[in-house]
Amino acid sequence: MPPSPAELREPILDWFDVHARDLPWRAPDRNPWGVLVSEVMLQQTPVARVEPAWRAWMSRWPLPRDLADAPTGDVLRAWDRLGYPRRALRLQECARVVVERHGGVVPSSEPELMALPGVGSYTAAAVRAFAFGRRSVVLDTNVRRVLARSAEGVALPGPTQSAAEVRLADAYAPADDATAARWAAASMELGALVCTARAPRCDTCPVVDLCAWYAAGRPADEHAARRRTQGFVGTDRQVRGRVMALLREAIGPVPAQAVAAVWPDAIQLTRCLESLLTDGLVAKIPPLSDDAEPTYCLPH
Repeated sequence: MPPSPAELREPILDWFDVHARDLPWRAPDRNPWGVLVSEVMLQQTPVARVEPAWRAWMSRWPLPRDLADAPTGDVLRAWDRLGYPRRALRLQECARVVVERHGGVVPSSEPELMALPGVGSYTAAAVRAFAFGRRSVVLDTNVRRVLARSAEGVALPGPTQSAAEVRLADAYAPADDATAARWAAASMELGALVCTARAPRCDTCPVVDLCAWYAAGRPADEHAARRRTQGFVGTDRQVRGRVMALLREAIGPVPAQAVAAVWPDAIQLTRCLESLLTDGLVAKIPPLSDDAEPTYCLPH
């Protein structure tokens, strides 16, 4: 029998009270905009890399209006190596919409949050819980893993989120706002620090005696054959990253010849450069004469 919601929640909440990380977007003086920025930055990027970037970002652009008015090139430079720089553009778009539609105040309802650029169902739920202390079903990779193991007895959840998982998460979320918000943070923290994907620390888990997966002998991942881990070396993502790094560090427009030098495969480089132009992450400056070459820079 899987543990009941009450059985599972109490020890995890008690554990969180002792072991929660002291993160700036959890501070008592946090504001909803800071929480939203943290959630966007944390998408596919570790906390250790996000924390210093978040502090610098919020010091520079503490409110949506500040980011909305910033030059796009400065935004991309500040994003630096957080990865997936389109997130920076979407965050700036989000700031502009918050200013234009909501008077510079981040909305608290999930429908209004999900209408913001770059905000999906998870981010909307997380902002509602962590910024406003309201009940929502916060279901990221860590929470999915905690519930899959403890309540369903499987090593890892399926490759894609299912409606059944949402129903399960909703059943385990407390009814009242304050406890539900704490539960969202606590279950996520447990997945990040203890119930990890590759090396779970079951010996330090506060619910090991309740965990259906541990009781079953920690069976192997039944979805292993369907999971594919994409490498990084040699991918378009690596090429795009090198081009972006070159332009971030340049003090002016970069000649096409210098851009070409960042990657040996000219066809792949051209494809990646065109995709960066399409995504609005790079701007192309036409040559002034027929015998000159174009230059590239971050958008203004």
